[in-house]
Amino acid sequence: MSDLPTIDDLEVTGRTVLVRADLNVPISNGSVGDDFRIRSAVPTIVSLRDRGAKVVVCSHLGRPKGVDPSYSMAPVGSALSVIGGFPVIVAPDVAGPGAVETVRTAGDTVVMLENTRFEPGETENDPELADRLASLADCFVLDAFGSAHRAHASTVGIAERLPSAAGGLLLAEVRAFDRILGDPNRPFVVLLGGAKVSDKLGVIRSLLPKVDVMLIGGAMCFTLLAAEGYQVGDSLVEQELLHEVTEVLASASGSRISLPVDFVVGQSFAADTPHRVVAAGDVPDKGMGLDIGPETARRFATIVAGAATVFWNGPMGVSEWPAFAFGTRQVAESIAASAAYSVVGGGDSVAALRAMGLAGAVSHLSTGGGAGLELIEQGSLPGLDALRRRPS
Repeated sequence: MSDLPTIDDLEVTGRTVLVRADLNVPISNGSVGDDFRIRSAVPTIVSLRDRGAKVVVCSHLGRPKGVDPSYSMAPVGSALSVIGGFPVIVAPDVAGPGAVETVRTAGDTVVMLENTRFEPGETENDPELADRLASLADCFVLDAFGSAHRAHASTVGIAERLPSAAGGLLLAEVRAFDRILGDPNRPFVVLLGGAKVSDKLGVIRSLLPKVDVMLIGGAMCFTLLAAEGYQVGDSLVEQELLHEVTEVLASASGSRISLPVDFVVGQSFAADTPHRVVAAGDVPDKGMGLDIGPETARRFATIVAGAATVFWNGPMGVSEWPAFAFGTRQVAESIAASAAYSVVGGGDSVAALRAMGLAGAVSHLSTGGGAGLELIEQGSLPGLDALRRRPS
């Protein structure tokens, strides 16, 4: 990705720089819950300010249907100011008269625009909205890896209208994925989990030729097991994908795909459901797998311990429920203890590492789950392509 322009390529001193960050964070009772994405956005903002730029920040927050005060960026602005150590003012709108006036009078204060999704043209990359956003600044920095797979006005539209560059966070993300996709040190081990195989089937196809071993857990594994003829009880199975999954399994030479050999099975989908460990072929008709079993967790951990490169996306079970968190915890601990170059993406996987205090023990903690998967599958993202087409 050496063809991406960087902020070092921009003349920013005395100029207004619009930074598209990914500040889509959980809000509870008017306060930010998990501030991981905010902390990740700070270094680029600080770097631009240190070089004498006036910084304007924009991001979406949730999925509001029009203007909705409960999705205001105000709590995010307050958290950004505390974490970054610089003043922040939130404009009263996204790219209207309020934003124009706030930017004009802000001085050295960082301006945060209101939630970009308050504008109906944001997700359609509306040219008129992109024009208004671009008019607020002299140049643009895309630093929202978690949104770079969306061709929105605030990601692609602005980049096509202003001198633009990739921010430090975006570059770090792209370089991490380049490292695992280009010529990874071997053995290269991939762990995939989560609910639906449909979300990751393209990624499985893309990665299979590159990996030494692909470990698959989470509810998504039951569609693969069903395709192999296993009885999976009431576990989640995407019936419409059985034929495709059968073809994918047939294309995996040798033991390249490794599926669980045992599960923690519950009677229903509930945190307090009665549960027990059963072998993969013994899931009862009225039971559902809610976590990989202890033997599978041990096997997965052993394989990770021997890896030189690891990519993990998706929990091994319903990890937010203590009774079904063991598999995810074992995987997280094995990656953290490994000497391998490790990239972890996906909200639940990242949250598990952070909750266990292991975030600093992996090589790269990605801020974008969906964006990382699309980058693996497609080889690029709309936001990255827009930067390559930037105005000269």
